[in-house]
Amino acid sequence: MSGMLIIGAGLAGLTVAETLRSEGYEGHITLIGNEAHAPYQRPPLSKGFLLGQTAEAQLMMRPAEVLAKKNIALRVPTGTQSAGTGATTIDRAAKQVTLGDGSTLAYDCLALCTGSRLRPLPLAGADWQGVQGLRTLDDAKAIAAALETAQNVVIIGGGFIGLEVAAVARKKDKKVTVLEAADRLMARVVPPLISQFYLDLHTRHGAEVVLGAMVSELVGHEGRIAAVRTKDGREFPADLVLVGIGIIPNAELAQAAGLEVNGGIVVDACGRTSDPAIVAAGDCTARRLDDGSLRRLESVQNALEQGRSAAAALLGRERPFHAAPWFWSDQYDVKLQMLGLTTGFDQVVTRGDATTQKFSAYYYRADKLIAIDSLNQPADHMNGRKLFDKDISPTPEQAADPAFDLASLLS
Repeated sequence: MSGMLIIGAGLAGLTVAETLRSEGYEGHITLIGNEAHAPYQRPPLSKGFLLGQTAEAQLMMRPAEVLAKKNIALRVPTGTQSAGTGATTIDRAAKQVTLGDGSTLAYDCLALCTGSRLRPLPLAGADWQGVQGLRTLDDAKAIAAALETAQNVVIIGGGFIGLEVAAVARKKDKKVTVLEAADRLMARVVPPLISQFYLDLHTRHGAEVVLGAMVSELVGHEGRIAAVRTKDGREFPADLVLVGIGIIPNAELAQAAGLEVNGGIVVDACGRTSDPAIVAAGDCTARRLDDGSLRRLESVQNALEQGRSAAAALLGRERPFHAAPWFWSDQYDVKLQMLGLTTGFDQVVTRGDATTQKFSAYYYRADKLIAIDSLNQPADHMNGRKLFDKDISPTPEQAADPAFDLASLLS
């Protein structure tokens, strides 16, 4: 039976499936996942779930029975067919996908929402007991269990995931050490102003943060982690190590099928790939911008908006995704909400008082607002999204003045 085939049952894949239905598509839809779970939310895994504040049932976006009511067939592994559902090859000429168990599925149109995987730590011992990454629900369960007994937690990588887990571990009164190879935290995604704020925040909460830390060796005993050693000879005791050094887009399936891949599956603003019958959405993609450059985003918003755009494209409609990107991170009692991209800013002004943990940073390039980082200032973030949608740029003086009502510019 042909129809719409979606490889990947995360947020992007689910969004494609449900958008097709809501937009009137009545044909067959099959959603293929490679985890033994119905589609679930990933952001709480490193926050509320590890803290025990979010139950597993609360993570589920759509139980299988809800999808069945929408006539969306969900195929995920079971205890007896753990390798049988993942797609292994795409035959574009025959419009057919082969699964890990050797079975095949035909398609009229195909959506690739294959997501991403953890970048592995290139050291011996990375598979020892007590060394863990965090990408899936099963990963989070393993970390939550380990935190019950661990005393010394070492985080390799000072990005969002590593710092969020560090905050959880400190709340559980664990000794926490963060080892970051760069000279500041979250260097890939935030400017120095925000990096310094988070360095102070984690230090104030009792975590040890080591910058410029080049990990050289994992020290273990009988297959279990005991310490992490850096190139300068320092050794940090560890009974739990969280490796958070980035992710790799799952683009190999697309590349083997001859689709254009360059740091991800290359798509246009509507999620279309180099094959008219195939779209892609989510972490696995690299979107070609109007100037020819490529941008890959890892966010809930990107999965949602690209999923909707890709579904529209499958139905022959134009729904380009052009909204400003936004992200967020929860660490301790601080919510960071990011809007836009700070690349190339030449001026930054702050609004609010950083000492109270309530302020926003407004970034400008040639006097045009290009990004906002808001810390415990949700109104600034929401006003900023409305300003970006209308292409309205407050002056730096207006942004820096807490007495000026930025929402007034919207009228």
